[in-house]
Amino acid sequence: MRPSIPRETTLGGLRTSGHVRRSVKAEIRHNLLTRLRSGEPRFPGIVGFDDTVLPHLERALLAGHDLVLLGERGQGKTRLIRTLAGLLDEWTPVVDGCEIGDHPYAPVCVRCRRLAAELGDDLPVGWRHRDGRYGEKLATPDTSVGDLIGDVDPIKVAEGRTLGDPETVHYGLVPRFNRGIFSINELPDLAERIQVALLNVLEERDVQIRGYALRLPLDVLLVASANPEDYTNRGRIITPLKDRFGAEIRTHYPVDLDTELDLIRQEADLADLNGVPAEVPDHVLEVIARFTRLVRESNAVDARSGVSARFALAGVETVAAGAVRRAAIAGEDHAVARVCDLPAIVPTLMGKVEFEVSEEGREQEVLEHLLRRATAETYRRTLGAADLSGLLDRFDAGETVESGELVSATALLRRIGPVPGLAKIMERLGLTGDSPGQAAAALEFALEGLFLTRRLSKDVTEGGDGTATYRT
Repeated sequence: MRPSIPRETTLGGLRTSGHVRRSVKAEIRHNLLTRLRSGEPRFPGIVGFDDTVLPHLERALLAGHDLVLLGERGQGKTRLIRTLAGLLDEWTPVVDGCEIGDHPYAPVCVRCRRLAAELGDDLPVGWRHRDGRYGEKLATPDTSVGDLIGDVDPIKVAEGRTLGDPETVHYGLVPRFNRGIFSINELPDLAERIQVALLNVLEERDVQIRGYALRLPLDVLLVASANPEDYTNRGRIITPLKDRFGAEIRTHYPVDLDTELDLIRQEADLADLNGVPAEVPDHVLEVIARFTRLVRESNAVDARSGVSARFALAGVETVAAGAVRRAAIAGEDHAVARVCDLPAIVPTLMGKVEFEVSEEGREQEVLEHLLRRATAETYRRTLGAADLSGLLDRFDAGETVESGELVSATALLRRIGPVPGLAKIMERLGLTGDSPGQAAAALEFALEGLFLTRRLSKDVTEGGDGTATYRT
């Protein structure tokens, strides 16, 4: 809930209150230093960058630099940029009605300078929340100078103003976020002739619009994101513009499995899927996290394109959706994801991966192999040293167990029968509940692990629901 808006409504009242004007970069520097001293979170929701990216970002902000975040897709660049708005003051005064948010102490646009001269201390003051001081634009080839900087407004001309009147200008996005933060995502996709229009913003801190003798000094922090591949090949940031950014900061994918899991848990909505409770156990999350990392590291995948964090999130959501679908068909109250839900993520995620040309036609085979590896690695870590003799005893007499994505938890437990040591298996997997769904998820994972380590065999029905039969 936002705190109440400050009460001052005129320039005179603002001066009487003792308000001190600061530039946006000084404001960010002050608030960042305050958080550094107090130990408060500086960039909430950002995972895995604490010891790598964030120190560079903090130094850039303290130095007052405009900056470029450089990294592959899905590394959280935009998410990180958006947290910068939290370093602005909660409320800032503006000349009431000003399109570019002029500070009442030092208005820069023609309208506000005229009003200040006419009204003096009676100049009306409004207040802008920090959420309204952050803006962004996705750079596309059709972006124009008018979009970013401004252009003549034909409506204002039609109202009677002459073309020589500076007030006929319609301001673009950059001036409209004066005294704030403006972000350009995927900057290399911006046409080079449009990038030139940003040179004055970054160096002289002003804008030039058409042929007007209009100097509009801006107070703005300009931030951009770029993909390294685009940075050097498909598109590029022109050299003079690169030179004007104060800092270039490299981002990266999670450096270890634990960070990958933390990111998945934070970003994926695991508790509720469109109003239907869905549980994705930790061992299933770990399989998906390992799978993501294996795909990212695979020689069959084009490393230059990267494998986004959205890859793992889409996988988790697909698995949860499979569990919800099974629960709806079987009439179960609680949906718990199982190993049988994992194969469905391969066709779902295939479009998120750029493969090497040599792997054409083998894409699904590559992903299926990596998914099996991820499952096996997770099994070895969690249940590799566990006593599974109670489960293996069920197969000594030649019995079989049939499972599949449409086999309910209660049906699977009935087919397996009582298993000595089930509580220990569930404990190792972090499943502390006693629901049939959790028990079925633990036992099916154990069966799949025994198959992948060649202690059981498995027959899979082609097509349909992919029913699997485990046997010795």
